[in-house]
Amino acid sequence: MSGMSVRASFIGLVFAAALGSAATGAAAQTAPKWVVDPAHSQLTFDSQAEGMAFTGTFKDWDADIHFDPKALDQSKVVVTVSTGSAITGDDSRDQTARSSDWFATAMFPKATFTSQDFKDLGGGRYEADGTLTIRGVSQPLVLPFTLAITGDAATMTGVTTVDRSLFGVGQGDNGGADVVPLEVTLKVQLAAKLAK
Repeated sequence: MSGMSVRASFIGLVFAAALGSAATGAAAQTAPKWVVDPAHSQLTFDSQAEGMAFTGTFKDWDADIHFDPKALDQSKVVVTVSTGSAITGDDSRDQTARSSDWFATAMFPKATFTSQDFKDLGGGRYEADGTLTIRGVSQPLVLPFTLAITGDAATMTGVTTVDRSLFGVGQGDNGGADVVPLEVTLKVQLAAKLAK
């Protein structure tokens, strides 16, 4: 085989490999994109303060969702939450939540949850095995959720618990478990439609 033929064959192999890599990357993105309907979605958390239960709501959050129940290996989600948007029905408590002892929103304005690992538990039940990042600290988190898809519309409900101390949320004199429990319950109710 001539040197020119060898070079041509080599270039052809490199080109084919590049095309194969591009095709593989494209396949990884084939799960359809879903757009959150904020008017029918909410992200809340349940806790207590000095023995009194309360529910907080994050008013500013969004989710980048690519999901297909039949192609979980091609599915992924990234949820971004503005921690400074938390409201609990008490102005003083809300201000405290934004302080450096708690969410430290001036330094860490965003919290994120990311997952590319989903399990089908049957009966419309799933688990998202991902990573939660708060105050720059990342920890594994499993989010069990139920999902119903009808045509181009989907509804999802998920509940999990988070140990706030793992993220450094709650420091100083009022950060102990005797004031606010270490475990916080997170709830997400989401409505979404397929992107056009």
